[in-house]
Amino acid sequence: MVNIMVVEDDRNLQKLMMAFLKQNGYNVLIAKDGEEALSILESSHIDLLISDIMMPNMDGFTLIDILRKANYTLPILMVTAKENFEDKRKGFLVGTDDYMVKPVDMDELLLRVGALLRRSRIINENRLTVGDVELDYDTLTVNKKGISIVLPKKEFYLLFKLLSYPKQIFTRQQLMDEIWGMDAEADERTIDVHIKRLREKLNDFSEFEIVTVRGLGYKVEKRV
Repeated sequence: MVNIMVVEDDRNLQKLMMAFLKQNGYNVLIAKDGEEALSILESSHIDLLISDIMMPNMDGFTLIDILRKANYTLPILMVTAKENFEDKRKGFLVGTDDYMVKPVDMDELLLRVGALLRRSRIINENRLTVGDVELDYDTLTVNKKGISIVLPKKEFYLLFKLLSYPKQIFTRQQLMDEIWGMDAEADERTIDVHIKRLREKLNDFSEFEIVTVRGLGYKVEKRV
């Protein structure tokens, strides 16, 4: 069974998340702050962490920073009342994988948890398969029935990211921040150039399509 730890000092929200996640087949451990979460992690295997930001003793930013510096690779979903860009930026910089703003929609929470767990499995396996197409993270190759295409690193990471979350729309800025880094000097047009190259190289691949979402960014639609 998948173990999820909820780090939240609001007891009502804590209980609601625990009940909902348990109803959907997950085993749930509870911590009221970052210090208690670290204590639990010393003795329990956790597959995914859901953490608030503002908590007593140790906040969510500090907890996530400590975990990433200690080489914990488990997926982390930050849930918080803070919704300004700087808080999101800080969350992603310390190592969170996804971000939700309170009040929390439990159905959306469940979808995000499932997506993060799938993503974690993909990264651990270093492979992603779509029909007859396989992406190999270690060799930066796209393979299909004996055909092997080696992509430049940024193009591969961009394709891997989009295919890991089919139908999810990513803005150009989100993709820039994750793949090029928050402080990259390149502008958002760089994404358009890389998408154009990917479309040209993978034009004969019918298993998926990289779709431009007007005014927003890009997503992948699977066709298998």
